[in-house]
Amino acid sequence: MTDAAGTFWPTEIKVHKDRRALTIAFEGGASFNLPAELLRVESPSAEVQGHSPADRQLVAGKREVRIEEVIPIGNYAVRLIFDDGHSTGIFTWDLLHTLGQEQDTRFKRYLQELAAKNLSRDAPGAVRRH
Repeated sequence: MTDAAGTFWPTEIKVHKDRRALTIAFEGGASFNLPAELLRVESPSAEVQGHSPADRQLVAGKREVRIEEVIPIGNYAVRLIFDDGHSTGIFTWDLLHTLGQEQDTRFKRYLQELAAKNLSRDAPGAVRRH
């Protein structure tokens, strides 16, 4: 559901026990499980998105990233703190809803971009956790 301005309103936000995903439910029934990796590589921060589409940075090596903290920002967003130290992205409700709707498409694009640049989802020297 959206208000008159088109904003989606969450009814629940929960970080999974393993800290590798965020579940967000919205008024109207939409609910999404968003992987921490996707949230990290799609962070709305200038560090990732740049100041124009041409400045967007491809973030590799984040397969095992975890969400350390979720900090409310007013009544319109949250700041996610990741265990790699990234903490500058402010995720609005609308952005989280869009990421939920588009997560398959965005993740596929991310994997294609990594492959095109011969980069990995794994951090250099990382041992995969299960």
